[in-house]
Amino acid sequence: MPGNAPPLVLAVPGASSPAATAVAKEIATLARASLSGVDIRIGFLGGDEPSLPTVLSSDDRGSPAIVVPLVPDPDPRVEGALRRAIADAGVSARLAPPLGPHPLLAEALHIRLSEAGLARADRMRLLALITAADGIVVATSGGEEAAKSAAVTGVLLAARLAVPVAAVALEGKRTIAEAAEQLRSVGARRLALAPSLIMPNPEAEKQLVEAAEEAGCEHAEPLRAHPCVAQLVAVRYTETLEEGDTPAG
Repeated sequence: MPGNAPPLVLAVPGASSPAATAVAKEIATLARASLSGVDIRIGFLGGDEPSLPTVLSSDDRGSPAIVVPLVPDPDPRVEGALRRAIADAGVSARLAPPLGPHPLLAEALHIRLSEAGLARADRMRLLALITAADGIVVATSGGEEAAKSAAVTGVLLAARLAVPVAAVALEGKRTIAEAAEQLRSVGARRLALAPSLIMPNPEAEKQLVEAAEEAGCEHAEPLRAHPCVAQLVAVRYTETLEEGDTPAG
């Protein structure tokens, strides 16, 4: 990256917490490997310090920062909060799109499933050899727009595992139980839930696990600071940088 590359600000949805800070810092550390020389900062949307407006307004380089939201899929409420935070900062900044849908998200979900013993992966190419689960439910945050995005990632995951995949969103219309029934209707017998979640959200994750158990699904761990997530941060930063100066607000 050139020496005058704009800073990258990781926008973390929700309030600051030790767990959220740890995940965001690990993602930032991993992303630096792909973005040499780029100043990477962290700002929270929940109002806690370091808040996103504070982080944005503290930059005195003059080059508009690129804000990359740590969300797997589109969520109008998060996007609205991001644009308000940028406006509150009183600075020019560029807003990158959500991380998904993307093949790297499918790869990260695949690896999390394999870590849970729910999928087997080729060590070299991470392509499925034997799949323990024969039906996967991908669960993401947000509403219907997020569910549609997760469905695209689900298609990519299905291609990797050669099993049917259904997608749901935490605030979407379709439930995990309904997605599980859809998979069973096409012959799946052993189901697994793949949480497409990055930042810690104990309440939401508890609901997911309970819903998965009620639907007869085993489950993998959330994405968290998986290296593929950090790679995606670098991808979204670079794409937004190459698109030119289109300030958010």
